[in-house]
Amino acid sequence: MSIVGMADTAVKEAQERVRAGIKASGFAMPGEKVVVNLAPGNLKKTGSGFDLPIAFGILAATGQIPEEAVSGRLIVGELSLQGNVRPIIGSLAFAVCAKKRGLAFVTAVQEPAPIQGLEQLGVRGLGMLHLEEPFEELISKPASKGTDAVSPLPDYRDIAGHDIAKRALQIAAAGEHGLLMMGPPGSGKTMLASRLVSILPPLTDEETMEAAVVHSVAGEDVQSILSGVRPFRSPHHSATTAGLLGGGSPIKPGEVSLAHCGVLFLDELSEFRASTLQSLRQPLESGCVFLTRAEASLRLPARFMLIAASNPCPCGYLGDVSHACTCTSAQVRKYHGKIGGPLIDRIALRLDVDRLPTSSVLSSGGGTDSETLRKGVMQARAFAQKRRQAERSKVPSGDAPGSPREVIASCNLDEKAHRFVNTMAEGDALSGRGLINTLKVSRTIADIEGSANVTEDHLAEAFSLRVDSSIGGGADA
Repeated sequence: MSIVGMADTAVKEAQERVRAGIKASGFAMPGEKVVVNLAPGNLKKTGSGFDLPIAFGILAATGQIPEEAVSGRLIVGELSLQGNVRPIIGSLAFAVCAKKRGLAFVTAVQEPAPIQGLEQLGVRGLGMLHLEEPFEELISKPASKGTDAVSPLPDYRDIAGHDIAKRALQIAAAGEHGLLMMGPPGSGKTMLASRLVSILPPLTDEETMEAAVVHSVAGEDVQSILSGVRPFRSPHHSATTAGLLGGGSPIKPGEVSLAHCGVLFLDELSEFRASTLQSLRQPLESGCVFLTRAEASLRLPARFMLIAASNPCPCGYLGDVSHACTCTSAQVRKYHGKIGGPLIDRIALRLDVDRLPTSSVLSSGGGTDSETLRKGVMQARAFAQKRRQAERSKVPSGDAPGSPREVIASCNLDEKAHRFVNTMAEGDALSGRGLINTLKVSRTIADIEGSANVTEDHLAEAFSLRVDSSIGGGADA
């Protein structure tokens, strides 16, 4: 047997698994040479999922199974030497492909893909093909929403105090804004970020399928996503650019794609490589990642909320009232220089997180709970949706959603609010992007309160959540 068509090692090894599996299942290999052509020949083929379709093709071509066994079906699966069929990575993506092409989906017997209208058939092994009814029909059920099928999410009730930080996270969740928390070690930044998913709305059906397919292709568990819980990814600061954006051979989705429709949390932000952090600028703007390699050019989804946390300086205690900072101004500037101005400018919310007093720590468990914060998020999103529908007729047809003119028009600023914006923007030397992001935040704050107009109070809170008091300075400042 020969396999041609730019097959990798795993595909070429299929000839041994297929030969052994066919014989072990009571079928016969043809007595002449078999050539398997994987078209198109200029596209690299990877993985063990070709085992089952190659075996089906040989058996159908030699008349050992009827042609109807392969006609109109997308077949994928790995074979053992005994002819048993094993599931493969990316099964959900194959199921989506079968649905789009109007084919039945044949794979190993496993949990069916949650795709309505798709005929799904399971096969345990090639030996089943001797039977009159060789397939098990897999019944697809709609994915259940909620968190009953997965572990309970961490609750903000566990965190006493930090009311300003919780408010900022609620605003971030309501408007899908990026957030940077700066504070000393032990101030609670990681605990605050890890509970953000508990106040986000459940995934929609479309978002569920988009996120689940990405996780399936990457070989990640999709159970929580199919239950409606948004993904939360927290890569280590040693992550490479390929690990963050995607890459490898074969190409796999990176952390930004695995965070699609969810949260990407970068702890110890200033410890990441500067080049790795700057690579985030494009997906933050476009909501997708473009990967160009010798074998393929791919576009991967990457629409996520960026939540970041960092110490204010290398020693961690700049601005802390209990510990003296030992860093020089040059060390602090170098530390924050890794983040870079362009990336900082794309993060709409920034706040300092101070360490809690001992009395607050001992009262943990009595803070504002996630359900209370989540209600505000849901109300804000519902109000914003109705508002956008009402405003759609007023926005010029040439303006894209989220364009500067659309954002400014949605705020309905009066003359006093206009003067306030001009004063604050000039005082903080905001860039155009920074100003628009601040207006977006103020619009979200107004949505939380159910206000059609953005007032001076909304603007004041938005500007107060864009501070950089921890950046700069040092022991010799």
